[in-house]
Formats: sequence, structure tokens, C-alpha cells
Amino acid sequence: MSSQSTQSDPAVIRLHANDDVVIATRQLMSGARIASEDLVIAGLIPPGHKIATRAIAAGEPVKRYNQIIGVATQPIQRGQHVHVQNLGMAEFSRAHEFGVAVHATQYAADPATFMGIRRADGRVATRNYIGVLTSVNCSATVARAIADHFRRDVNPHALADYPNVDGVVALTHGLGCGIDTLGEGLAVLRRTLAGYAVHPNFHSVLFVGLGCETNQIAGVLESAGLKDTEQLRSFTIQDSGGSKKTIERGIAMVNEMLADANRVKREPLPASHLIVGLQCGGSDGYSGISANPALGAAVDLLVQHGGTAILSETPEVYGAEHLLTRRAVSRAVGEKLLARIAWWEEYCARNGAALDNNPSAGNKVGGLTTILEKSLGAVAKGGTTNLVDVYQYAERIDAKGFVFMDSPGYDPVSATGQVAAGANLICFTTGRGSAYGCAPSPSLKLATNTALWERQEDDMDINCGGVIDGSASIEELGEAIFAQMLECASGVPSKSEVNGYGQSEFVPWQLGVIT
Repeated sequence: MSSQSTQSDPAVIRLHANDDVVIATRQLMSGARIASEDLVIAGLIPPGHKIATRAIAAGEPVKRYNQIIGVATQPIQRGQHVHVQNLGMAEFSRAHEFGVAVHATQYAADPATFMGIRRADGRVATRNYIGVLTSVNCSATVARAIADHFRRDVNPHALADYPNVDGVVALTHGLGCGIDTLGEGLAVLRRTLAGYAVHPNFHSVLFVGLGCETNQIAGVLESAGLKDTEQLRSFTIQDSGGSKKTIERGIAMVNEMLADANRVKREPLPASHLIVGLQCGGSDGYSGISANPALGAAVDLLVQHGGTAILSETPEVYGAEHLLTRRAVSRAVGEKLLARIAWWEEYCARNGAALDNNPSAGNKVGGLTTILEKSLGAVAKGGTTNLVDVYQYAERIDAKGFVFMDSPGYDPVSATGQVAAGANLICFTTGRGSAYGCAPSPSLKLATNTALWERQEDDMDINCGGVIDGSASIEELGEAIFAQMLECASGVPSKSEVNGYGQSEFVPWQLGVIT
């Protein structure tokens, strides 16, 4: 599948010569003629939706990106709208070749730099927060109260003397008790919390518990080989003497940390220190044409400059995983990806669900019909470089280059795992207008189309709609996105940060039985 779309007509985009459909760039009325396809439109076609370019019999496969995206559930005539009314999920075998598309990476002779923060232990940050983490839902209220004391919009004097501190944020969740002490769910939660506890974008962290919960803070720290230090302090409501005293204690601790946190200085650092999580949410029919491949072009540049990019959302690569195994640097890496796909198939089966329950209602309104179509567009975010490793959810990323981390497709859960794994920047594409941010790592939002950009410019950082109207190429946008990655990593706030997103979007993956 090529990440480069071809604009053959102002009204439609043909992605591959072998495709059975073209994509409408604007609303098309019945009777409109598409000269490049010698096609007459039959019925109303919304922007971003598919149009049949040949007669398709019921049961025949339908191709987009030169890949099967489903089968016709009824006969489809040339010029007709192809969507949920006549296209369904297809069961078909995919050849999982390993490493056949691997190629040498051409590293940049003059690596790019950004203004980052180097921690004392060598880790590199893009932001400088103090974090308040919780072991259990029962300590969420006191954690938020501690952080709220330092909100610049509520208490403008609290951080007035500390301009180099980006803020104090509380990352709370609804888990931590009524969970099997030996199960996968607790292990994943602890791995996630431990990843945040040592994230370089936190100068220091308070870890607040209730005291009697299943997810004991000592267990979290022990699971990751951590211990209390001046910059990682833990305490509980019960040991502190109740909620009011816990809040006072937490505020006092943060006040003790602020002076040291404020001493940080940004300095030029190579882009190889960037670990970028890739997300797409609220996708539409343009996602796989504009923003996703443009982000993929930026990922190729990031890898060439020594950095790391994390593709995730396993249910949203389902049906396109064969394109990733082709890029795996070894059979073992490709098999690790297929093992995660198999885990998801079994997980869905035992819970009475299915991996093809996607796309969402909003995705369908935007023109996506099946999970196969959505996945084929989603993998374009990963560019074209080699797949060097595959990780489990929230597992620390230690490889350089393009990697995959297993996660659900639900964006807040997926991005939470990426940040726990070390992502210090998120890039998030959307065609429907998802509102999202991710503390402590900044999140850049990429609009797939100009109409969305004009409607929600306050939420979007980059407009990729130029690919649709022909005013910009994938390569040009890839360079612009890479430049904005460096700028944001240097401290320039993203739109989501300006709007205050980030704390409520911390959502660890809930696995296992809650009793």
C-alpha cells in the first residue's frame, strides 16, 4: 500500500489503479460527471465517502489502497455510494510475510535538535511537571485537591516564582481495589503507574494512596525496582490522619520540590531523544489519505534523525498487520505482533465481542465502513521504515526507530500506555474533531481536512487538508509536522495544553475481573 495518494480529479481521489472505489473530496450530487473516471454519480455522495468505479457483484471483494476492505453485500453499480448499506466485513486469509520489505535506514548527516531538558540521570524531557499519582480511586479526590492548589487559573500566586515549572497535575483513575492480586490486570496497572512515576517529563512525583487498597504503593514500586526518594515520595490518607491532613501534607511536599524543579534549563539536544506516540481518533474517510500518511512521512524523518515512534491501537491494525510483518526486522519481531493479534482474538471471543466491532458511529459518518478499511489507513501513521520491535502495554520502550506497542483502540487508554512506556510527545490525527490532550506529554492534533480545521482551529495544531485539495503533498506536510514536533518538544504549547487538556485523559487499561 502506498502512502502517497494521487489526485486525478478535483472531485475525487483515486488511491491505486487497482482500486474498485474512489473517494469524494466534496459532496457530490446525483448526475454529476467525473471525467477522469468516465463516471456518472448515482445518488448523493457525502465528502470522504466511497464511489464504485465498476459494477461489483454481491459477494465480491472490494479494494481500496489495493487491499481488500470488505465484500459487497448486494450488487453495486458504477457511480453508486459504497458504504454500510452494501459493503460488509470480509473473512479472508492474509499472507504474513516476514521482513520482505526491510531496507536500510538512511540516517541524517546533520541530525536535527530541539530545546529539551536533560535530567541528572541522562533522561530527556519535553516538559517539566510535578505529578500527583494515585494507587486507587479512593485517593483521587485528595490528589486532585493537592494539584488544584497550584492551578495557575485558580491560584495565580502559587507558581508565580517558578516560571520553569509547567504545572502540578493529578493523574487519577478508577482502579486499584477489588482486583486479583496475582492477575494480569494488577500487573498492567502497576506497570502503567511505575512508568509515569519515572517519566522524564515529571521532575518529581507524589504517590498518594488510601492505605488498605489491593494496589499497595509498595507493590507498585517493588514491581519496577523503585523506592522512595526526594523526587518520588509516597504516603497514604490513613497514615496521614485523614483527607484534610493528607492534602496539607501533599501541598507542603510540592512546595518543597518547586525550587529544585524550577532550576531546569533547556538546551539543544538531538532529536534521537524524542519518543513519539502515534494516535488517531475520530477518524474519517480522509484519515488514510491525508493526516495519517503525512504523519507517517514525519515518522520516517524522525527515524532518520535517530528518534523513536510508537504505533499502537492493536484492534485498529487488525486486517492490516500483514503490511507491518513485511517490515519486521526479523521473523521473531513479526511473530510478536501476530501473537498480540491472536491474544486480542481470544480476548474478544471469551468476552463475547469481536475485533470487527469497529468503526465507530462517527467513523462511519466520516466515510469508513469496515475495520479493514480503517486499519489500512491507520497503519499509514507508521511511515515506511523497519519495524524494529513489539512491546506489551506500558512496557518501557528501549529501541530506536519504529516500534509497536499493544493497546486497545480507545485513544485515552492507548496513549496512557504509550506515555507510561516513555513517549515524551504524542501526535494525534483526527477527521471528526476529537478533543484530547495527554499530561505530562504534549499532544499535537492533526486535522485530516480543511473543513474540520476551519471549524475547530482552536483544537487543531496542523491542517493536513491540503492533500485533499491538492495544495500540499504528503512529503511537504511530513516536513512541516516534523518541524512542529521539534518546536513543541522545545516548549511551545500545543492547542490541547492551551485548552487545559491532560489530567482527565489519564486512563489505564482495565483488565481482569473486578470483584
